[in-house]
Amino acid sequence: MSNDAGKFFGGLMVGTAIGAAIGILFAPRSGKETRQVLKRSAQDLPQLAEELGSNVQYQAERITEQAQRTIDDAMVRLQEAIATGQEASRKLQEELAMSMSNSSSGLTMQIDDHLDEDEE
Repeated sequence: MSNDAGKFFGGLMVGTAIGAAIGILFAPRSGKETRQVLKRSAQDLPQLAEELGSNVQYQAERITEQAQRTIDDAMVRLQEAIATGQEASRKLQEELAMSMSNSSSGLTMQIDDHLDEDEE
């Protein structure tokens, strides 16, 4: 959205300069007066260009700051997701280890029971 604002203000400045030049050319003045007005307008162009440059630089800085905040937020969410995944993995490993332990204990008990029956 701020990129659109930068384009708008840049277009506004350029449009103002062009409109002023066209207005001066079609104004009902003598050639001498028109040349003087054009000369003054030409002298104002560096200031207009400087203002336009400052506006573009300001908009670029805002976009850069916004992008940095977006990247920082994404990194925080990514770190949280990784931590959640690691925790879920740890829990599954514990459950698997307990399941295998219970399974082997049950098998040992079955073997013991079977051996006890054979002895009798």
